[in-house]
Amino acid sequence: MILVIDVGNTNITFGVYESKKLVTTFRMTSQTMRTSDEYGTEILAMLQNNQIDRRKVGGAIIASVVPKVMHALIGAVVRYLHTEPLIVGSGIKTGIKITSENPKEIGPDRIVDVVAAYEKYGGPVLVLDFGTATTYDLVTEDGRFGVGITAPGIRISAKALWEDTARLPEVEIKKPDSILARIRALPSPLLTTFGTGQPIFRSKTENGRSSIFLAISLTISGSEPNSCRETGPSSGWICISSSVFLL
Repeated sequence: MILVIDVGNTNITFGVYESKKLVTTFRMTSQTMRTSDEYGTEILAMLQNNQIDRRKVGGAIIASVVPKVMHALIGAVVRYLHTEPLIVGSGIKTGIKITSENPKEIGPDRIVDVVAAYEKYGGPVLVLDFGTATTYDLVTEDGRFGVGITAPGIRISAKALWEDTARLPEVEIKKPDSILARIRALPSPLLTTFGTGQPIFRSKTENGRSSIFLAISLTISGSEPNSCRETGPSSGWICISSSVFLL
């Protein structure tokens, strides 16, 4: 078994794979500082709660955008799981050629996003990741990744509305019944657009293609990853998951 770890700005998400099958997932906040022993004991406890024998975990891989947690987290994996984790970063061989001006600036989270999308759908593929930030990354047909967009995430956008307006209340972020709200309903525009239309349209037109696969990763409100597929050369995309949106 392999333990895969995604360290984001809000959460650390763990997954256990047996061959290509995802056996279980669990998470903890990345905003609380921990020692290697605290990470280790919590990882072991969650493995046990999910009926995973730690002795069967023979490897680990970490993709992190939070450098300050890495020393303790790596130490926990080495000490408690007795394996040296592979760290995703510049120089790692993934099958994707990074052609940006400075490949070392590409975040590990974006690397694993584009690798997974290209492996599953081929290219060209536009990868959207709705996390603390919303990112759009384009992989070409021949596996080159060199362009991307970073925008404020849904929670950051909602927080700005709540904190910078006098009368808009903080509300639960969830999928609305309709984008056309009869009363103040912040989730409507937040959960149905995310400002995605223009970046998606420009990504298609500037890439010179009328059709392109769209892969979506949702990491908000405990949602599992979702994906979309194209329905035809000119019809755009329809989302497979009911928790995202219709394009």
